[in-house]
Amino acid sequence: MSTPIESRQARVIDELRVFIKKVLSDPTIAVKSIDIARKYRSEPDSDELIAREISANTTIRIPEKWSEADRMFLDIIDEVLDDEEALY
Repeated sequence: MSTPIESRQARVIDELRVFIKKVLSDPTIAVKSIDIARKYRSEPDSDELIAREISANTTIRIPEKWSEADRMFLDIIDEVLDDEEALY
């Protein structure tokens, strides 16, 4: 029997696996997601705007109530943009 923590981790891993499969099957998702994030990054509630537009324009669906995997995806996008800015 698994603990609640193990169950939550398994759920996050399953969700990330589905996400990775989508990205690998449609390589435009990553490019679109980063472009969308650049567009809204400096706006108030930018994560909410980014999540909504990614959901509307890609096969990635980020619900109104974010899971840990959704939050992780948005955090990683932010880190990618931070790294990009550091290069310039």
